[in-house]
Amino acid sequence: MTSTSYLEQQLRSLRMAETAGRLPELITEAERRDVSYQEFLASILNYEQKRREEKQIERFMKWAAFPYHKTLEEFDVREQASLSQKQLNQLKELTWMEQLYNIIFLGPPGSGKTHLSIALGMEAINRGYQVSFLPMGELIHILKTTEIIRKSQMRKKRILKSDLVIIDDLMYMAMNQNEANLFFQLINELYDQSALIFTSNKGPNDWGDLLGDPSITTAILDRILHRAEVVHLDGDSYRMKHRKSIFGDEENADVYMVT
Repeated sequence: MTSTSYLEQQLRSLRMAETAGRLPELITEAERRDVSYQEFLASILNYEQKRREEKQIERFMKWAAFPYHKTLEEFDVREQASLSQKQLNQLKELTWMEQLYNIIFLGPPGSGKTHLSIALGMEAINRGYQVSFLPMGELIHILKTTEIIRKSQMRKKRILKSDLVIIDDLMYMAMNQNEANLFFQLINELYDQSALIFTSNKGPNDWGDLLGDPSITTAILDRILHRAEVVHLDGDSYRMKHRKSIFGDEENADVYMVT
């Protein structure tokens, strides 16, 4: 009779380590239910596939480097009059991503731009896509240090392998010519290869002032806007509207405002 330890070794040699670690429990469960050989084999394969998918999601979530986790279900459309539930559902379908469209979320701070971009990124990961999330300042640092810092080199490789790249707070600061050139090179490499999400409180018409060089601005806009949907988010800041106070719900809790 073949021992369980031998079967575990065989499974590991076939790169089915997840099933090997759970094999005794799977055998016990099969004996208890008196399943057929075919059902037992199916249960083993299903378990291995499920665990691989779960580990891939865990790995992709780590690589994405989201600052926090948000879901589309947590986004309250009632707080954002400029975005309908139908439009949110269309974004969730990710058809735009498969067609290599770009999404630009424009709006003031607290309007939900970053929440939506992270939520769409997490949705993509749950469907098996690889995602990279980068604040604009961090992205520029990576591009400037790729040649000298191994960590930046590894991060850029992951960016270029990503199916979806999210750049948060695009154009929040002016770039010098070298930074603008590096940013253009990245956009050019991602063009027709990955879908992009940008969040910004400045519209494309204002980007030229921050990039400086008109030719670089034109080249970047040409690639970003070729296939793009611009989503304008407005209204009051969600964070300020739902901010917590150390005074609880007392009547004077909103007296003090930071300016």
